[in-house]
Amino acid sequence: MGARSCVLVVIGIVAAVAGAARAEPWNQFRGPAGDGRTQARLPLEWSEVRHVRWKTPIPGKAWASPIEADGQIWLANATEDGRRLSLVGVAADSGRIERDITLFEPAEPAFCYPYNSYASPTPVVVGGRVFVHFGSAGTACVEAATGRILWSRHDLPCDHHRGPGSSPIPFEDLLIVNFDGFDVQYVVALDQRTGRTVWKADRSIDYGTADGDLKKAYGTPVIVTHEGRRQLVSPAAVGTVAYDPRTGRELWTVRHGGYNTAARPLYAHGLVVINTEGGDRLLAVRPDGAGDVTATHVAWRFGKATPTRPSQSIVGDHLYMVNDKGVFTCLDVATGKARWQERREGRHSASLIEAGGRLYACDEDGTTLVVAANPERFELLAENRLDDGCMASPAVVGDDLVIRTKTHLYRIGAAHR
Repeated sequence: MGARSCVLVVIGIVAAVAGAARAEPWNQFRGPAGDGRTQARLPLEWSEVRHVRWKTPIPGKAWASPIEADGQIWLANATEDGRRLSLVGVAADSGRIERDITLFEPAEPAFCYPYNSYASPTPVVVGGRVFVHFGSAGTACVEAATGRILWSRHDLPCDHHRGPGSSPIPFEDLLIVNFDGFDVQYVVALDQRTGRTVWKADRSIDYGTADGDLKKAYGTPVIVTHEGRRQLVSPAAVGTVAYDPRTGRELWTVRHGGYNTAARPLYAHGLVVINTEGGDRLLAVRPDGAGDVTATHVAWRFGKATPTRPSQSIVGDHLYMVNDKGVFTCLDVATGKARWQERREGRHSASLIEAGGRLYACDEDGTTLVVAANPERFELLAENRLDDGCMASPAVVGDDLVIRTKTHLYRIGAAHR
């Protein structure tokens, strides 16, 4: 084979790999790896009249992020009063609503803080099944092809006190979700096929208070594999616990203080990065310990302008984040030292997405900033406006962004990027 043929083969392999990465479904909160990263070639600029492939009004009030598989976008949805909890299916090619499935109709919905919604947890789609979670109000499994409800549970107790927030995650044949409420705090794993409880682990954390408001958390766990050991890293108020995801056995615990944790943990460079509200704010833990590792395995802590809701992104050797008030920060992952900080306007709840060295940050008022993943300086690449803002995090379909605002669902793409 000649040199030119070898080059063409290599180019073909690279293109196939890139295409496969783009084709991987955005099937859970923050995408297939749970870290907000994608190989897609996302658009740089858009507006209400530019590069919008379609725009669909979505009734109700729900902050759950969109997910996608097999050409179908799925949204958890709720009425503002919480009396109808549903699953909406939208055709990815046209934006047409194809399904609106009522899952639960609570007669007396629990209190939900107005800043939250009754449908804030993001669904999961695996193997043709959509798993939808509304906290203690109910969890259900729906057959994607038919819309048939395969099973449902509404017997998992928890007083969320401000409404639900933790999203479920898939692991092998399990569906795992945190319940960190005012009254009880535990992690549960359900059989994806039947909905039955496979294991349940009560939090062993000493919260140091009887005030249930300080025991709440809204975190979504993540599965990591470190030195061959698979771990479920599950953030809670006051501490984070790593479990064996098959059995629920505790592996290690780190105490960091704080409560109401929402940002999803990240794993890179042999470290688990954990975000809290209050306490140590942001810390990196070496996940090779056992028992209480607070004094032995914390690599670094950082406490300036950290977020409480938007999850961060790690690109190469650096971590990028935007906090609730619009302050962008770049840190060295290995040391936790800041490279730069930049204050911008806007309130942020949506998590970052990273694609091709670009960071996408959607705010609550309708602006998406596209920022270069540049460790040397803050570099704004584009500022895009829509009519309404985001509480949900964006999703990726092909090379397009799917953005759920407070009122509409958009598919945004551009021929030239």
